[in-house]
Amino acid sequence: MLDWLKHINKEFPEFWKNYLSKFDKKSKRFVILSTQNSGLNFSKDVIYSIGAFAILDDSILIGDSFETVLLQYKFLHDNKLSNTFIIESKMKKLGEPDAIVELVEFIGNAILVGHHIDDHVEMINAALERMNCGRLKNEALDIDIMHRKLHDITDKKFSLDELSEIYKIPKSERISASEDAYKASLLFLKLKSRLGIN
Repeated sequence: MLDWLKHINKEFPEFWKNYLSKFDKKSKRFVILSTQNSGLNFSKDVIYSIGAFAILDDSILIGDSFETVLLQYKFLHDNKLSNTFIIESKMKKLGEPDAIVELVEFIGNAILVGHHIDDHVEMINAALERMNCGRLKNEALDIDIMHRKLHDITDKKFSLDELSEIYKIPKSERISASEDAYKASLLFLKLKSRLGIN
């Protein structure tokens, strides 16, 4: 009983209260999101980097984007992994709590879109849980599911590369969360138009 009361009376951080206050009305902004993770065990794995682009009125807003590398030294050290990627990256580097705060502020009440978006959202929710916050409330759209719905496919999942090939999205040599988010943005615009999503 006392645990339940503690949860109800829980004092959330200010950034989280601001985030929760944004859901009074539906957003017309989409945020295409991609994370690079150490794996998909939501209780043990961590996010290495995040890339995101906003879409409004069928346009990718390059100036309205988010990109960061997360400093996860403890995870790298505990697993005897190299931190070369983090050191050499030219991207902005933030500790996990700061990165998540900035991401949540960037997302706002936008509709989240991505390739297998639920995995990205769950990784972010795991980080939010470590910060004593709730779970993301945003609606989410998955471009793989959109493609399968368009072609009435129920027995196969498609990788981001496969979808890029099908919809003639140019290949990139650079592998990053932002590159994946940009590819997903182009795919989303094509699928959105064909499915008649406003």
